[in-house]
Amino acid sequence: MTPRTPDRIRRILNLGGALALAALAYAQLSPGVAAEVAVKIPAPGADLVTEAAGAQEVAVFAGGCFWGVQGVFQHTRGVIQAVSGYAGGAKQTAVYEMVGSGLTGHAESVQITFDPKQISYAQLLQIYFSVAHDPTQLNRQDPDSGTQYRSAVFTTSASQKMVAEKYIARLDAAKVFPAKIVTQVGPLSAFYTAESYHQDYATLHPESGYIAHFDLPKIANLKSTFPQWYREQPVLVMAQR
Repeated sequence: MTPRTPDRIRRILNLGGALALAALAYAQLSPGVAAEVAVKIPAPGADLVTEAAGAQEVAVFAGGCFWGVQGVFQHTRGVIQAVSGYAGGAKQTAVYEMVGSGLTGHAESVQITFDPKQISYAQLLQIYFSVAHDPTQLNRQDPDSGTQYRSAVFTTSASQKMVAEKYIARLDAAKVFPAKIVTQVGPLSAFYTAESYHQDYATLHPESGYIAHFDLPKIANLKSTFPQWYREQPVLVMAQR
């Protein structure tokens, strides 16, 4: 799959038109690729909902294009900020055009700052596995393929690693997905913020065929599947700068 370079972004935006027409246009450009549907999964369990260690905590998730993952968590109650960026590789290669080669070790990721008194890390994982992406797709997500689109949880503490690994094991044991979860779990070495034109992309470009077909349904799934955690107004990166 050709990386979504700025030129390609402009071509996608040129699909334009009403939301439904944009979705149809992208679907026609990508035959056989359907918008993602939510999977109702068991809650993580009280033993995985750890006590708040402070006023804020940070989670980093990767699951395909960061536009949709960011959009989902920007609409999640208890999230203070959700920033698109890169994790898994070196600082000097944390550049969109280089990450798009699939050779840098980076994954398109989202750094989520959240209030653990409002929503726990385990509950964020439930949203991540249920509506933000499909954790059974190896090195791809929807129409995008390559290791930069892999499913990965970058942990910032031993507690996060324990919670993520136990929750994945329980979901696999419950066979809630048609295939085994392939999500990688490993420590976060560093997170690098993506270029400004990637921030708040799902909110700023709802007319984009890509956003309409692949990302807006994820936000709609959040609202219908987890109404207790859905917020109508997203918390935007640009509004906080």
